[in-house]
Amino acid sequence: MKPTKNDTHAIVEFIDVLLREGAVVQADVIITVADVPLIGISLRAAIAGMTTMTEYGIFEGWDAAHRTQTER
Repeated sequence: MKPTKNDTHAIVEFIDVLLREGAVVQADVIITVADVPLIGISLRAAIAGMTTMTEYGIFEGWDAAHRTQTER
């Protein structure tokens, strides 16, 4: 029995799910020197396709403004 390979690639499937469903990445970083906290950084990123973003109310203003500019 030979191993079979799926016709689609894993990275294509990953990007498809990421754009369709979206993901939120959050990271908190504290930079310390000699056990003294100096800098705190809080990062949050939402990654999704524009359709998904506008469904959740993110970038609605930008999307509407961009659409009116391209219709001219």
